[in-house]
Amino acid sequence: MEAPRLAPTMSSPGSPCEEVLKNLSLEAIQLCERDGNKSQDSGIAEMEELPVPHNIKISNITCDSFKISWDMDSKSKDRITHYFIDLNKKENKNSNKFKHKDVPTKLVAKAVPLPMTVRGHWFLSPRTEYTVAVQTASKQVDGDYVVSEWSEIIEFCTADYSKVHLTQLLEKAEVIAGRMLKLSVFYRNQHKEYFDYIREHHGNALQPSVKDNSGSHGSPISGKLEGIFFSCNTEFNTGKPPQDSPYGRYRFEIAAEKLFNPNTNLYFGDFYCMYTAYHYVILVIAPVGSPGDEFCKQRLPQLNIKDNKFLTCDEEDGVMVYHHAQDVILEVIYTDPVDLSLGTVAEITGHQLMSLSTANAKKDPSCKTCNISVGR
Repeated sequence: MEAPRLAPTMSSPGSPCEEVLKNLSLEAIQLCERDGNKSQDSGIAEMEELPVPHNIKISNITCDSFKISWDMDSKSKDRITHYFIDLNKKENKNSNKFKHKDVPTKLVAKAVPLPMTVRGHWFLSPRTEYTVAVQTASKQVDGDYVVSEWSEIIEFCTADYSKVHLTQLLEKAEVIAGRMLKLSVFYRNQHKEYFDYIREHHGNALQPSVKDNSGSHGSPISGKLEGIFFSCNTEFNTGKPPQDSPYGRYRFEIAAEKLFNPNTNLYFGDFYCMYTAYHYVILVIAPVGSPGDEFCKQRLPQLNIKDNKFLTCDEEDGVMVYHHAQDVILEVIYTDPVDLSLGTVAEITGHQLMSLSTANAKKDPSCKTCNISVGR
């Protein structure tokens, strides 16, 4: 039996939400407040005879859905016609009362065998903590409801984007990637003190570190994947890396073939913007069979290194040739240590443009170009 989908109980006449409710044949019910106060306007009265849900279980959690089940006493169980579910973001629990709060989501569904699926990208976001409580209800002939007491409140966290969701992001990024330009090096900008520290404390080798939380909120690599950030974009008129950088005046340059070759795999990691006209694509390069490769294989769409819209390497006349997409800014994560002796470190002649830094940058949730319909 197909699990029922739930609909928010709050909608206004003519709103998209109202149309969703009509299409799903679900009823919008005005729920009473959690404190259990009765309201003549609500059309809901409390009745102890209805069983109270307990031992709530959450399972099959994705970035925009979950399954829920619970135990109930058999007393008056056959009178239950509906379930009410109170779903709230945990982060709003102790928010400032003078600030605008997210409207809590009250859900309703006809009573069906458990577990049932709660699904909806308009009220569930990826990698977000929620609280949930359940109430049973019985619809009366006059349209009013009698309800049980609320169950205990439990907490859970939604999941990251799956490969399916990332493939949707990938397809959106491909649309705006633009034509391919040649490149010959990967580069990483930092302050002089950074490179001095690498030489003194890490044996002259750049070390992978955990990726920050920049980009899509549901990205499975944020806060989990370890790697080293490199850039590869070139200036259109020179074919060389730009002389400006947001990350520091010293640049480590390394020949492209040292990091990207047939012995590495390439993965799509993310697509986002920061309230700007230009967009970023995160790619991951991992040596075949490395821990980083195994991590990405399970979570990210893999790209053909010779044929994709973002970053390619192919052999022409016995020489490896590299190209990158012109119309997106590529952020490349390499998952293994890189020895500084494989390249050069030198001071750039341009400026340090701090406004272009993407460190912990938040994605614009309103951008239609780089968002998909499963949260941000």
